[in-house]
This record gives sequence, structure tokens and C-alpha cells, in this order.
Amino acid sequence: MAAWLQIAAIAVLVVALHVPLGNYMASVYADTRHWRIEKLCYRLIGAQPDDQQRWVKYGTSVLAFSAVSVLFLYALLLTQTRLAEPWGRKGMTPALAFNTAISFVTNTSWQNYPGETTLGHVGLLTGLGVQAFASCAVGMCVAVVLIRGLSQQRREQIGNFWVDLVRTVLRILIPLSIAVTVLLIALGATNNMHGAQSITTIAGGHQRILGGPVATWESIKLISGDGGGAFNVNSAHPFENPTPLANVVEIVAMLIIPVALIRTFGVMVGDKKQGWALFAVAAILFAVGTGAVAASEFAAHGTVIQSAGAATEGTEARFGVPGSAIFGQAATASADGAANSAYDSFAGAGGAVLMLNMMLGEVAPGGAGSGLYGLVMMTLLAAFLGGLMIGRTPEYLKQQLHSRHMKLISLYILTLPAAVLVGTAVAVALPGERAAMLNTGPHGLSEVLYAFTSAAANNGSAFAGLSGNTTWYNVGLALAMVVGRFLPIIVVLALAGTFAAQRAGVITAGTLRTQAPSFVFLIVGATLIIVGLEYLPALALGPAADALRR
Repeated sequence: MAAWLQIAAIAVLVVALHVPLGNYMASVYADTRHWRIEKLCYRLIGAQPDDQQRWVKYGTSVLAFSAVSVLFLYALLLTQTRLAEPWGRKGMTPALAFNTAISFVTNTSWQNYPGETTLGHVGLLTGLGVQAFASCAVGMCVAVVLIRGLSQQRREQIGNFWVDLVRTVLRILIPLSIAVTVLLIALGATNNMHGAQSITTIAGGHQRILGGPVATWESIKLISGDGGGAFNVNSAHPFENPTPLANVVEIVAMLIIPVALIRTFGVMVGDKKQGWALFAVAAILFAVGTGAVAASEFAAHGTVIQSAGAATEGTEARFGVPGSAIFGQAATASADGAANSAYDSFAGAGGAVLMLNMMLGEVAPGGAGSGLYGLVMMTLLAAFLGGLMIGRTPEYLKQQLHSRHMKLISLYILTLPAAVLVGTAVAVALPGERAAMLNTGPHGLSEVLYAFTSAAANNGSAFAGLSGNTTWYNVGLALAMVVGRFLPIIVVLALAGTFAAQRAGVITAGTLRTQAPSFVFLIVGATLIIVGLEYLPALALGPAADALRR
């Protein structure tokens, strides 16, 4: 019962908090004034805050900032291996550092290493911590640019990347991370700068207990979508996630910015009903996914499972099956990638749902920024289909959809499955990479498919049966992360630029009502059908066959 109450509390908190936060974020991006500390930041980086950028220059700024971030983090990760513990630790090879740098700059948080033995305090705070703020802010900036492109006409300028970046970090992410850090510390999460300490256990044995800035990292890793763990078991560790109440706080932290950005969308386009329509789409997909994951865990077959009442293997006993199911659903549907249980131990159907959440493009509600522009992309596709069905030129928010728009939308939709399926096919075709699979057959294929889905979708969670810390997987998964992150960003910025420059349409009695319930279900249906067409063969050979075999 306590676990089911967690789900109810999460729903109430997310619905209640997303409106004021979404309104606040809309005011941040619409503000024409600069804070003093922001002006200082602009001077330090040499930015001109009052200069507006076209989409090409905005995109160049995004790519340049991300490239510098990769180089900085790569160098820091290798340097920290030379520092004394607990400030640094050994074990970060050049190939692993490359994978990790790409991972956290792309907001993926894929970890091919155990955090407590590979990364010291400097690497966690100065390296991963900085990139958690920065990579999250980049995604949010791109989402805001798309909103501007849809809501303005006959203007080629879509904003200033450096202004959007600085405001996102200073006005949104830092205050939220402070609030969540305080909550987690109050609920028992560890937060110190200690190294390993030897203690005597109740049974008289000796054990080394690690410390660190855990709560400080935990807050921003959840808020930003960078779900990497300070410890190898991630949010299943009692230092990261000590109580069921902390579990609720962490799930809300994962969901709050992606959901609030949907509200921001409605406010900034001047039609809050459009925001509520997108909220309904995300809510329907999320609710269906949560129910499917929970049902698969309770309905799993087997004498032991039936005796226990559910498939409890790999589940954290403190949270129960519902608390683990909702956490897994939130982590994969929000692009966070954190884990409070072993996803590899989920029942076959439950693991398939987690994988499907990422294959949807993580639109329910998706990552911080990436979730919103992914959801808008599926909305534009639904508007195109709906316009064709009623015999009108497809349009959305007075923006007519032409062939150039649909080419960009098609490229966006095809990028993720191309990266996932090509990477998986190459991995299972190579004998050395097949040897990295703990399991054979459908579950072994599911492990590899999950890895490339998680990497390309910038999620970062994993089926633990795959040994990914090899040179090939470090490079291959890093390439999938780059393709899955930056090609969609370029497409979104190009689309925003074309929308911003064109003339507004006119709403008439025959215009498709994009805030109506029928349009909501059209978006849901289009999303599920497109994903089904893209991934059904792979899902049938992997998780579906695995579920039937069990």
C-alpha cells in the first residue's frame, strides 16, 4: 500500500508544481532585462547579450560549446586519475574517458564504470556536475528556440544562445538543484567530502564506507536528466535514495522540468490549451507505460514468483515493486536514466516497456528540453496527417507545413532508429562484441538493443548483463550518443528558423482544432504506429521473444 501511495503522491506533486514552474520559466525566457551576475558571465565569455542570432549561428554556438565541453571533460577525467583519493581515483582509461565525456555532454549519463571506484570528488563535481547543468541547459535552449519559431512570424532571428544558456543555469537549474539537495539531505542522503572510512559492523567485522558529495550530485543528476550514479547501483544505494519519501522526491525531480516545459510551451505560444493538449499526450503514454510495467512484474510466471506475489528479483525491497516500476518508468520516459532497481531483472514485458519508452523518442514527457521538442515533432507529424485527412493545407499554430518542413521532420524521426538498429546489428555481427553479452538468445539481443537505444536516445540506463567497457563499445556507443543528440538538435533549429521566417496563416472554421481531444489521440496513435513500424522486428526478436520464453 505504501508503494502505491508513492505513485499517487508523485502524480499530485507533478500536476501541482508544473504550472507555477512552467509559468516562471516562460517569464525567464521572455525577460528583456539582464541580471548583474548574468552581465558578468557575458563579459567573461565575450558574448553580446543584445545580439539576436539566426538558426545557423545559434546552432554553431551550440555545437562549439558542446565540443569545448567534451575536450574539457575528457582532459579532466584523465587528470583526476593522478590525484590522491578521495579527490581522484584510478581506472579511467582514454577510451573510457572518451565515452564518459561524450556521455555527459550529450546528457546521456551512460556509465561503463563503477562510480565509487573510478571517479573522485573532483571528477564528480567539477566534471560531471558542471556538464549536468550545461547539457541540460543546451536541451532546454533548443526547445525554447522551437517555441519561438512557432510563435513568431517574418523574423529570421530566434534568440541568443549565450543568453538562453546563462539564464537557464542561473535562474532555473541552480535554484531547483539547491531546493532538491536540501530535501534529500533532510531525508538522509549522504553529503560530505570524506574519503573511505573503516567501521566495525554489528557482527564485529570491518567494512569501508565511502562518502562524497552525493546529495549535491543526486539533485542535479535527476533534475537535468543526467542520471549517472555516484555509486554503481545508482539510486538503489541508500546513500543516494535512503527512504520511500526520498524515492518520491527523486521521481518528481526527474519529471518536473520536462512536464513544466509543456506548460511553458502553452504560455509562450499564447494558447495554454495547446499546452494542456500536449500534457494529455504525455500523461496518457506515461500512464499506459506505468501500468504495463507494474502489470508485467505482478503477472510474471513461475512458482517462486507466484509465491512472492511479484517478480521481486533485482527490486529494492525498501520501495517495493510499484515503487521500482514507477521509478523505472519515469527514468526511461524522461530520458534521465537513473535506476533504483536492476532493469535487467525486470520481467521480459516490463523490460520491453522501458525500452519502448526510449524508442518513442522519450516524449512522455521526455528529457529536459529534448522531450518537448520531440513531442512537438510528433505533434507536427499528426497535424500533417490530420490536415491531409480533412483536405486542407496542414498547419499548426498558424504555421503552414510545407515539403521542406516534412523533410526535416522525417529526418528527425528516422535518426534515432537508424543509430539504434545499425549499432545493434554491427554489435551482434561481431564475435568479439557478442562475447560481451552475459546472456545468449533473445535476452542477450535485448541487452545490446537496450544499450544502443539508451545511448542514441540519450537516456543512459542499461541492462547490466552487457559488459560495455571495451574499446569497441566505448567508441560505438559514444558515436550513437553524438548522432542521437546533435543531429536532432540541428534539425530542430533549422525547423525553428524556417517557421520564424514564414508568414502566419489564418485560422478559419475549417482549421484543424489541435487542442481537441481527438487531436490528442491522433498524436498518441501516430507516435505508437511510427515507433511500431520502426522497431517491431527488433522488439519481436529481443524482448518479445524473451517474454514468451519465460
